[in-house]
Amino acid sequence: MSASRRSGTTDELGPDEPERDGPHGSDGPDDPAPEESGGSDLLAALLDGMDAALCALDADGVVTHWNREAERILGWTAAEAVGRHGFAGWAVRSADAEEVHARLMSAMHAPGRQVHEFALVTKDGGRVLVRTQSAAVRGPDGEPAGVYCAFSEVHAQIDLERSIALSEALFEDASWGVVLVDADLRPAVVNGYAARALGIGRTSALGRPLGDLLAQGVEELESALTHVLAEGAPPAPAEMWVTVRTSSEGEKRRCWRSGFLRLASPLAEEPVPLGVGWLFQDVTEAKQGEQEAALLRFRTNQLHRAARAAAECEDPAEAAVVQLDFALAGFADHALLDRLAGAPRAEGDDAVPVRLVRIAATPAGAPGPSLVTGAAGLPLRYEEGHPALSCVERAGTVRADAGSVPAERARAWALARQWPGDAVHALCAVLRSRGRTLGVVTFLRGAGRSRFARVDAAYAEDVALRIAAALDLAEAVREKPGE
Repeated sequence: MSASRRSGTTDELGPDEPERDGPHGSDGPDDPAPEESGGSDLLAALLDGMDAALCALDADGVVTHWNREAERILGWTAAEAVGRHGFAGWAVRSADAEEVHARLMSAMHAPGRQVHEFALVTKDGGRVLVRTQSAAVRGPDGEPAGVYCAFSEVHAQIDLERSIALSEALFEDASWGVVLVDADLRPAVVNGYAARALGIGRTSALGRPLGDLLAQGVEELESALTHVLAEGAPPAPAEMWVTVRTSSEGEKRRCWRSGFLRLASPLAEEPVPLGVGWLFQDVTEAKQGEQEAALLRFRTNQLHRAARAAAECEDPAEAAVVQLDFALAGFADHALLDRLAGAPRAEGDDAVPVRLVRIAATPAGAPGPSLVTGAAGLPLRYEEGHPALSCVERAGTVRADAGSVPAERARAWALARQWPGDAVHALCAVLRSRGRTLGVVTFLRGAGRSRFARVDAAYAEDVALRIAAALDLAEAVREKPGE
């Protein structure tokens, strides 16, 4: 810079040209422009902040850049690395230096990026197997001016590739449902299994509230997701019963065994929740099988206990009531035992009107043993078409249901049939012994229970057979008191 400029004169400036002295106006070689200085600082910050190790070589193979991740992996600092010619003698064994140098510098004249694996030498003498990606660095004229090389330890790269491959496999080919739920509890990614389980397309489920997909069980599921976001993953899978809305089959009740994982960003200093990974498998058939097996074991044990208790009764009629009480446990809320008025009904007696007399009934108030009634022998005033009468006429099991009606109408429905007012579901099983119809046993359930199914009818028929045998024996004992 000339003396006149340093002194602040304007001898060399035009009459209208502004003076550019000072730290912001000097354009001499000793004072670089602030834009260039700021660009260099930004480049240095970017290089040092990268997660991958990076170095660069010029066209002559001299190291020009070396970031902190490269220093962390190999131990060589930027001051020790920059300015060296190639890696020979310090970062690569001498025997491998020529081959490594040739493969790196070949990227200058090759299109795209090249991937290689090298064994590099650390500052303390150890060896590290790295995977490199190298590509040419172009000058202002477009000609190759050097090469940059990004590298990472092979095991770290393999771990990353495995994580990506696992994610791809889970969201494509997994044999269980995988749903990525965002922090707003809305599906963000859904795999094929989950889409089929939800009865909706993979893209159709994205961003929708869970309440749009599930008719029942959504509160329990959202509570679990919220807990995972706040506290982390639960220690064991959870089994949830839900009702899924489907366009083709309507509502389906399913049991899903679910596991949850809290997802957090690996790039943040503090864990930032990205959502929840929800993995589930449909175990409805297995759970239904377990429930049916448990129910069968319980009912078999009840029948066994009832038989042993009935065997200790001196009066066969009392044994019939004992059978009724044991059958009621876990099966129904009320039970009614009616016998035919007069002689038992044999085949061909269809012309004879059916009249029933109440023998025993469960108490209407607090739970307790069935009350023996009917001492007066007055027939029940059942209207024509009553389920109990139909059961006797058909000599088969009859089921009746109040349907989905308001509580007042359901109560009127039960009282009209001379049943307790809280009865909603009914099952009538005929009492048959020695080819004759002796009466009918009626089991009743309230609104808090499900309607009687076929498996319930089979159990009621087993109970009815035992009660009928006891009543038939009681009738035979009364006919022959002396024997």
